[in-house]
Amino acid sequence: MKLSSSPLSTIRFLNFNSPLIISPLSFNFPKTTFTHFPNFSIHTTTSSPAITAEESQLSPPKPLPHLPWLIVGLGNPGKKYNATRHNVGFEMVDAIAESEGISINNVNFKALLGRGFIGNVPVMLAKPQTFMNSSGESVGSIVSHYKIPLKQVLVVYDDLDLPFAKLRLLPKGGHGGHNGMRSIIDRLKGSRDFPRLRIGIGRPPGKMDAVNFVLRPFNKQEREELEFTFECGIEAVRILLLEGFDKSATFVNSTKAMEQLG
Repeated sequence: MKLSSSPLSTIRFLNFNSPLIISPLSFNFPKTTFTHFPNFSIHTTTSSPAITAEESQLSPPKPLPHLPWLIVGLGNPGKKYNATRHNVGFEMVDAIAESEGISINNVNFKALLGRGFIGNVPVMLAKPQTFMNSSGESVGSIVSHYKIPLKQVLVVYDDLDLPFAKLRLLPKGGHGGHNGMRSIIDRLKGSRDFPRLRIGIGRPPGKMDAVNFVLRPFNKQEREELEFTFECGIEAVRILLLEGFDKSATFVNSTKAMEQLG
């Protein structure tokens, strides 16, 4: 699969050994958190040194660093489930990791984890290994431990109610009958206020049971279509993190915008 990628020279990996201190304007991570980013901290003060008029014209104010994001792809662990419809959330996160040069090679909180940057935004990529119906055990633990605001948690998963290979980005919502999402919402104490990127897998043919359908692999033609879907998803995530939800949703949910990428 050919994916657009950013130069590896722009990717900075995280140091697990040095703590991060963030001011009250941000959220507080424990000293053992994943956000051990080089040169990443926010400082506030009630006073500042005197700045001359000349200095103020020559030195524009520095922008505040971006807050970390958690991007979760849902699926089932094990070779038995590789490349099945229910695992497109895993595949999308893998595509993001490959594109951005982030290695998903750590295990914690019952998940495979990768830490790095998209542009200048620190991110954690997560693939829960609890099996789909218990995804909330992993996601809830990560969110709670690192105190990540729910608006900074993106969940990527398969959706039977969307046409095959279509994407839909929403700011919040219910589980829609998806057991992985139901588990996450339950673990987040019923909160539904987190963004989600849905990937359409279509409806089962004829009278096929939905459970059997989601565990089927994709055929060759479907796999080719998914390559474009993953490219669009990567771009959508970049826009979301760097430019905001509204611009990303316009891109994802607009057929014209998606066609322009192709």
